[in-house]
Parts: sequence; C-alpha cells; structure tokens
Amino acid sequence: MRIVVVRETAPGERRVALVPESCKKLIQAGYEIAIESGAGDAAGFADGTYTGAGVSTVPDRASLLASGDIVLKVTAPADDETARMKPGAIYVGSLMPLRNLGAVRALAGRNVTAFATDAIPRTTRAQSMDTLSSMANLAGYKGVLLAAVELNRYFPMLTTAAGMVFPAKVFVIGAGVAGLQAIATARRLGANVVATDVRPEVKEQIESVGAKYVGIELQESAAAGGGYAKELSDADRKRQAELLAAECALSDVVITTALIGGVFAPRLIDAETVRTMKPGSVIVDLGADGGGNCELSRPGETTHVGGVTIIAPLNLPSTVPYHASLLFSRNLTAFLTAFTKDKAFHLDFSDDIQQGAVVTHGGEVRHARTRDALQKETL
Repeated sequence: MRIVVVRETAPGERRVALVPESCKKLIQAGYEIAIESGAGDAAGFADGTYTGAGVSTVPDRASLLASGDIVLKVTAPADDETARMKPGAIYVGSLMPLRNLGAVRALAGRNVTAFATDAIPRTTRAQSMDTLSSMANLAGYKGVLLAAVELNRYFPMLTTAAGMVFPAKVFVIGAGVAGLQAIATARRLGANVVATDVRPEVKEQIESVGAKYVGIELQESAAAGGGYAKELSDADRKRQAELLAAECALSDVVITTALIGGVFAPRLIDAETVRTMKPGSVIVDLGADGGGNCELSRPGETTHVGGVTIIAPLNLPSTVPYHASLLFSRNLTAFLTAFTKDKAFHLDFSDDIQQGAVVTHGGEVRHARTRDALQKETL
C-alpha cells in the first residue's frame, strides 16, 4: 500500500504528518511512502532526510494525492484535497470532526474511510496513538512560557542582595493533559501553583505534579468518561464560578485548559471576574481553539483589558513544530502498524480503537456525534 503525505496549507501550520524516523518503520512494515516536496521544511525536516530514509519526494500535489491508498495529514483536509483523493482511500489525521463538518461531508461524499486520531479512545492500548493528548501536552508547556514572558514579574522566589522576591501565583483551570503539563511547567519555573477541575477524581494527579487542589463538591458528576468532562448543572456551574472568581482575583497568572468532550470550550471566566484581577496579571486561554474559556478572549489575539493581559493562542503545537511533528508522526505510525497485516492496513471495525476513531466509511458518516451534528445542521 502507498502512503502519501502532503504539505500542510492551513494558515500558520508548520507541522508535518510523518517524519523520517517513522517513515523507516513504516517502510520496514511493507509500505511505500511518498511525500510532497518541501512538506517537512517548516518543521525542520528537509527533503534530503526523507530520501535518505527511502521516501520518494513528489512536487505535484494533485498526482500525489490521487496515488495514495492512505493519506496522512495533521489537519482536516481542504475540499480540493479531498476531491483529489481516490475513492476508497483511507485518511488518517486529526480531523476534529465536530469542528469540521464540511470536511466530513466531503470525505463521505468521496467514499474515503476517514479516521480521526483525536477521537481515538483514551485507553491504555490506544495511548501511543492519541494525537489529541500529544498535542495538548505541548500546548500546556508552551502556554506557561507565554505567560512567563508576558508577566511583569518573576515566576520563582528569589533571594537577592536587594531582598527577597516572592513567587508568582499561577492558577490552572482544568487538569487534563494540557493542564497537568501546565502545572508541571509552572512548578519547574518556580511558581506557586493552584489548580482545579470539575472531576474531583483528578485531585491526586494535580497534587502529584506539585499543585494545590481547590474545588467544589459537585451535586452531579461532571465526568463524561474517557478522561473527558461534560457540562455542569446550573447549580454546580454557579458554585464553580464563585470559586474561579475568588482564585482569579488572587492570581498573577490564570491558565485555562477546559474543553467539553475534548472539543468545545465552556465559558468559565466572565468580564466581571477579569475586572477583579490584579493589574499586570495574565490570562492564557488554551481553550481558544474551541472558542475560548474567557468571555473577553479573542481567539488568535492578545488583548489588554483594565491592566490584565489576555492571550488566546491558536494551534500552539505548531509553534514547536519539530517535536510536535515527531510526536504526531509517532502516534500515526503506532496506529497504522497496530492494524498492519501482510504489508497492508486492515479495516476492522470490531476493534474498539478503529470503531472509536472512524468518522466516514462506505460513503456514510459512522461517528455518532458527528452524524447527529450534521443532521441538526440540515434542520
């Protein structure tokens, strides 16, 4: 089977779906690989590193897509890319189907079997294939660095000849992969870290990476399974808002990482809470890709409101493209090799990983939540 990789064309996207290290493993597994010329340049992987790994480089994007039995991408394919895929091809990448309904519709119409690696079940067996977690880890790390650069004070406690400087207080909202990495990074920089999550079962995880846990006792569980959270009841939402407002007012840095079902960002910090924060404090809204956790966030922009800086970055993993590509590529390689038999990828929808990740197959949308969203669009 022939695997093809094209250069990412989304604005600001610098990652590449496969790196030479992974290409060698897939070629050993029996695949032929071709990549668009220059596809890895922005991530630090020149064409020569691919040819040295046994990969063909092809300048013609259209013919490359048309030749692929398996198409690997970082982001959802554009309509013109899908139109050039051959019917019956397999797409694997971070599709984010609920955010990209048009792409899903096009893939189904082209009879492409599409797997969304961001929808892979969060199980021990599937952990090495989970691009959502890999990229969230990078986002949590980079988000703290953005805050440290913008903050008008030190992160760590320092003893100097001019006296002692006390550590910054960082408040992390959400203790998924991004939140836990944000906590760990802020602690390594010397900050005093407090964190919260609507899932009380993550208290031990928060404390294990060096933060103090704060939270409310929920009247209804907020766990949605698979490491995800669901929306709170009205009563719990009100009590949580009071807790968040109190902690934000005390904090130098607030980092929000909350997503419902790993897709959409709940609104957690309102304008009034921002107005109570100290001048010079910083909010980093890592939920910006899902719409934003702060009412005053402008996704993709940095704004200043009453002395508070609000950073709402989009696609943070792309700002560290070398390692983002390396991890993403390893995830895709783990997925492909797990289902490779006799030098070919075998579809097996009885397998829980394929069943969870498949979005389109046989001209139909197989992913239940995406199918429901498409049906609502037509009403």
